[in-house]
This record gives sequence, structure tokens and C-alpha cells, in this order.
Amino acid sequence: MMRALALRSLVLGALAFGAGAAHAESLTVFAAASLKNALDEAVAAWKNGPVVVAYGASSTLARQVENGAPAQVFISADLDWMDYLERKGLVRKDSRRNLTGNALALITTPERTQVVTIRPGFALAVLLGNGRLAIADPQSVPAGKYAKAALEKLGVWASVAGRIAPAENVRAALALVARGEAPYGIVYASDANAEPRVRVAAIFEASLHPPIVYPAALVAPARDPRAAGFLAYLATPAVGAIFRKHGFAQLH
Repeated sequence: MMRALALRSLVLGALAFGAGAAHAESLTVFAAASLKNALDEAVAAWKNGPVVVAYGASSTLARQVENGAPAQVFISADLDWMDYLERKGLVRKDSRRNLTGNALALITTPERTQVVTIRPGFALAVLLGNGRLAIADPQSVPAGKYAKAALEKLGVWASVAGRIAPAENVRAALALVARGEAPYGIVYASDANAEPRVRVAAIFEASLHPPIVYPAALVAPARDPRAAGFLAYLATPAVGAIFRKHGFAQLH
């Protein structure tokens, strides 16, 4: 309970600081950490008032919404956490829409040039050497859950399960590889696109994990009248182009 309260205080404090620095009437958005570069660009192009975005693991942000954090819009990196809030009546079901998709990438540092082929039983443990595999927490964070599902389907999860470096969100996992603290990691393709200190060793086939979908919805009740307009803006072709520029995948 103390941990939950501390997390809530951290997020609320960050929001209060950000809102005060931007404008007292900022629209508050909670969004998956992997969206940062693309969503920052979309927010910069939004002309209808200031927006403050709190980025983090979808699981953490959903819990903050559940605990009463003042978000007006929630954007998750998977369907599960949006479903969780919807079941509790904490997002407006009629406002929910899927914004974009993604792919899962095995990343490493540029100096590691070994060719990697992702296939059933591939020698991921051998690739790691004495190092660890950086992924977002597979117990709760969407990117980590996708990664675990893919490795399980490939039959290699058991060989690396004891050598995971679990991170609080996907950007933290990305940073572990970028700083050379982990030889390999599994993140979204868009994250690899945003970090010049890593290279994509291989892309996981989409059939290896549940579809990576980013749903967005108004938090109930979303009291700011601009929230619905901002959510509609995120679903426009112009913002879709921004997502694709940053390495996200178009939904079919």
C-alpha cells in the first residue's frame, strides 16, 4: 500500500509541476512510455490549448487512474489495461479507439554485428553470454508481456527466464541496452527507431505474440471539454503519419 501511495504521489507531483510550468489549465494525458517521441510531436502540433503528458508503463498509469489521478485521456500500449479500466467504469467506452500498432524488436549495441535469426529454439542464451536480457517487467508491463509471449512460443523463455533484467517500462529497458548495461533487449520497433545507440538485430514475427495495439479513451468523467477534441485529433491521418514516421505500424 505504501508503494502504491508513493507511486501516486510521484505521478501527481510530476503532473502538478508540469501543469504549473505549462499552464494552469493544461489538458492532462496519461500515455504509454513508448509513445513519447511521436506523441510529443503530435502535441506540439495541437493548436487548442496546452497539453501535459505523463509517460510511464501502462500498468502504472492505469493504477494511477484507478486511484484518482487527474488524467483526462489514457493511452495504453495494450488492450488489457484499457479493458481493466473499462470494466471498472473508469474510461468512457463510447470514446475508445485504437490509434496505432507496433512491432517487437530484438536490439543490441551497434558494435555487436552478429546476424540473428529468430526461429524456434534460437540460441538467445548463448547470445547473452554473461549478460542479461533487458525487457520491461513481463508480469505487468505490455512490452514485457509481449516479449515473454514471443519467447515462450519460440520455446526459449525457459533458457533466459533467470537472466532477465526487468525494467519499469519499455524505455527503461531500451536505456539498459543503449548504455551497454545489457547486451540485448526486446523493445518495440518504434523505441529502437528513437535511440541511435542501439541497432535492431531482428524483428519478431507478429504471429509470435498478441497484436500490439494502442487504445485510447477518455477517462470517466473527463471534465475538460477539450479532451474529446484532443482524442479525435489523435485519430486523424496527420497524427497517423507522425506515428508511422516514428516507427509505429498502421492498423489494418
